[in-house]
Amino acid sequence: MAQIPNLDNAPVNLSSIREQSQKELITILKNIRGKKCLVVDPKLGGSLSLIVQTSLLKENGVELQHLTAEPIQTECTKVVYLARTQLDLMKFICSHVHNDISKGLQREYFVYFVPRRAVACEKILEEEKVHHLMTIGEYPLYVVPLDEDVLSFELDLASKEYAVDGDTSALWHIAKAIHKLEFSFGLIPNVRAKGKASVCVAEILNRMQAEEPVNISDVAIPEINTLILLDREVDMVTPMCSQLTYEGLLDEFLHVSNGAAELDASIMGVQQQEGKKMKVPLNSSDKLFKEIRDLNFEVVVQVLRQKATSMKQDYTEISSMTQTVSELKDFVKKLNSLPEMTRHINLAQYLSTFTSKPSFLGRLDMEHTLVEAQSYDICFEYIEEMIHKQEPLVNVLRLLILFSVTNAGLPKKNFDYLRREILHSYGFEHMATLNNLEKAGLLRKQESKSNWLTIKRALQLVVDDTDTANPNDISYVFSGYAPLSIRLVQHAVRSGWRPVEEILKLLPGPHSETKRSGFASSPSYDALTGTIPHMDNKVGDGRRSQVLVVFIGGVTFAEISALRYLSAQEGMAYDLVVGTTKIVSGSTLTETFIEKLG
Repeated sequence: MAQIPNLDNAPVNLSSIREQSQKELITILKNIRGKKCLVVDPKLGGSLSLIVQTSLLKENGVELQHLTAEPIQTECTKVVYLARTQLDLMKFICSHVHNDISKGLQREYFVYFVPRRAVACEKILEEEKVHHLMTIGEYPLYVVPLDEDVLSFELDLASKEYAVDGDTSALWHIAKAIHKLEFSFGLIPNVRAKGKASVCVAEILNRMQAEEPVNISDVAIPEINTLILLDREVDMVTPMCSQLTYEGLLDEFLHVSNGAAELDASIMGVQQQEGKKMKVPLNSSDKLFKEIRDLNFEVVVQVLRQKATSMKQDYTEISSMTQTVSELKDFVKKLNSLPEMTRHINLAQYLSTFTSKPSFLGRLDMEHTLVEAQSYDICFEYIEEMIHKQEPLVNVLRLLILFSVTNAGLPKKNFDYLRREILHSYGFEHMATLNNLEKAGLLRKQESKSNWLTIKRALQLVVDDTDTANPNDISYVFSGYAPLSIRLVQHAVRSGWRPVEEILKLLPGPHSETKRSGFASSPSYDALTGTIPHMDNKVGDGRRSQVLVVFIGGVTFAEISALRYLSAQEGMAYDLVVGTTKIVSGSTLTETFIEKLG
C-alpha cells in the first residue's frame, strides 16, 4: 500500500497543495540536465515521501542518498543537496566538497534550502571556501498534508526554540505557510489566537497580507471561515497524559512518523525475518484504520473481534455450497479487507501487551490523580519512587511536568529535593535539561496558588462516567479527561473568545480576536454560530465551510481524534482541519527539552 495518503475526501483541496510542492521539486530537478545524485537531509526524507513517489524521482534521472557526515559515493557528476537551514548540515556539505576536491573529482554542486535561504548557512559555505562552487536555490516546502484533515509545518523543535532559546523564526514560517494556504483558499476572515506565539503569528499574518495581499474578490466566499491559533504552552496538561485512542497509543508505543510506524517484522507475524524492520502505513487510505483510529482502544478490540467473527460466519456459510454468484462476489470483496484486518489485529495484540501491564495502569491512575489536583503527597511520592527505581528519564519528566503545571509549580523544598534526586540518579549532565524545563516554565517553584481547579471546573475538563463505546463528549479520548485545548476550540467555534474571557486570562499568554480588513463591515462573517448551519457556512458548491485549527508547538493524535469527533457532531456547521508544527506525544515533546552537557 502506498504511503502517500489519499486526499480525495479532504474537506479542502489539499491535493492541489501536494501537487504544487511536487511540481516545484520536479522543476528544480528537470532544470539540472542529465543524471544527478539527490542528497536529502534525513529529516526531510519523511516529508518528501508524503509528497512524491520515489519512482517519479527516478524517472527524472535521480539517484537518492541521505545527507550524513560520510562522503558521497556516486558516479554522477551533478550533486543536488536538499537541506533545512541547519548549521551542522552545512558542515557535512563542506566536508563532502573538500573530500571530492582532494580526490580530484570534478562535480557540479547545487544546494537547495528548505523552505528558504539563511544567511548564517551561506556564511559557513563562504568560510569553508566552497560557496563559489555552488548554485544556491530554495525549495519552498512550508506545509505537508499528512492526511485528509491534517497539515504539518514540519518544525520539530518549534516549542523548545521559542520557549527556551527565544528563537522566533518558526513563527514567521507558520505565518508564511498559512498565507500560502490563503492564496489557494481565500483570505481567512476571522482569526482567534491564544498564547504569546499565536498572537505573534496572527500579527505577522496581517503584515504579510499588507505586503503581499490575497485578493478578496478572487474568491467569492473564502473556504476557510476562521483560523484558531493555539500555543502548546496554553495546555501542557493534555500532551503529558497517556493517549487512549488507537492511533494515540500506536504513537505512544511505536512512534508514528509521517503516517507510518516502523516496527519489528515479528510483531506483524512475519516469522522468517527475525529482527528485520518493516514500515506499516497508517493513514486514511487504509479503510479499516480510518474507521478505528479515533476510537478508545478498549472499543477497538471489540470492533476487530466483531469483524473477525462476522467473517468467520460468512466463511461457514460459503462452505455450504448454496450461494449465488453475487453472494460469492460479496464474500470475495470482504476477503479483500483481510490484509488490513490481519495488520490491525497484530498491532492491537502488540499494544495490549503494554496496556494490560500493572505499570501502565498505575501510571494512568496517577495521571488522573494529577489532573484532579487533589492528592499532592501521593503524587510527590510516586514521582520520587520513579526516580529511585531509575525509570526512563522521559517518563519521570513527563509526570513531573504534569505535576508542576497542575500545581502552578512545586514548593521550594520539594522542587530542590526532586531536582537533586534527578541529577544524582541520571547524571549531572542533565543540569541543562532541567534548566530548559525551568526556562520554558514547565518545571518551577511555586510562587502563587494554582488556578487549575478553577479552570478544570469552569471548562468541565473531568467528566465522570464517560462512555467510551458511545461517547457523548470529547473526554472519551482520555477516558474521562476532556483535553483543555479542544475545549477552547469548542468555545472558539461556538461563540468566540468573549464568553470564556475570564478563563482565558487564567491560562498562559495573551489572546486576540480579529476580523480581517475587507470583511469588517460584512455582517455575514460574524461569530461562528457552530450550531445550525445557515447559508454563510457553505462554500460555493454546497460544501461546509472550514475552521483551521493551528497548534504551535505540536498536537497529539488524541487531540486530533477529539476534533474529528466535534466535526462529526450533528448541528456542527463546520469541518475542522488541523495544522501543526509537528505531531507529538508527551514523550517526543519532552525529549525536545532533553539536553546533555558535555
